Amino acid sequence: MTEALIVRGLSKTFAKPAVSDLDLTVHAGELYALLGPNGAGKTTTLRMVAGLTQPDKGEVAIFGVDARQDPAAAKALVAWAPDEAMIYDKLTPLEYLEFVAGLWSIEPKAAKAKAEALLSTLGLADEARRRCEGFSRGMKQKVALAGALIHDPKLLILDEPLTGLDAAAARLVKDMLQARVDAGGTVILTTHILEVAERMADRIGIIAGGRLLAEGTLDELRGKAGETSGQTLEDVFLQLTTESHPVAAAPMGVTS
Repeated sequence: MTEALIVRGLSKTFAKPAVSDLDLTVHAGELYALLGPNGAGKTTTLRMVAGLTQPDKGEVAIFGVDARQDPAAAKALVAWAPDEAMIYDKLTPLEYLEFVAGLWSIEPKAAKAKAEALLSTLGLADEARRRCEGFSRGMKQKVALAGALIHDPKLLILDEPLTGLDAAAARLVKDMLQARVDAGGTVILTTHILEVAERMADRIGIIAGGRLLAEGTLDELRGKAGETSGQTLEDVFLQLTTESHPVAAAPMGVTS
């Protein structure tokens, strides 16, 4: 089986340890949900995988490319969309996507066609030539997602991708991600909506205190938690995080 991502011994300390000796594996062609309570280290982990934060130690390999030895090649395989969309408000969605495509050296005609297709898929075709400055948070999130997809990355990393989306927009994004995985793409996401992870994820990693508590399919996680087949992901999550890190049982949300 081809591995999209192999992380071994990944660690990062700021004022205090954020991630400690983290190991995880993501298979190619799966949707992997990285779950944890507030402050668990999810976002820091994803930023290190995406090459945006330098780890203190540890190894990251993306489709066999060592991120430390060849960071440019590793970054070319990845796209990252944070929980807060970072786009240029003075640009229209089409202009923004064409700008991002240019950074990836995509030919202008092809870039425009790809941008228009992505905006249409995300329900933004009618807004393609409006400046982003008047957009809602959810609309900006969709523009940022389109920007992450413009160069067709092999590994798509999304931090709380449903934040700020209404029900219709959330369904649209979920359907888009599922279609991408069905077509052989690989997606890693964090979400505080456990029902989404339960329905969509092929495998799940649960972290608390910067350490991986468990990793596997929902049935495998149930076994590790000593739960029965009828237990929900929420039941399993609370069991694992409470047993190993009692303060981690707090409500989930955006993490550091």
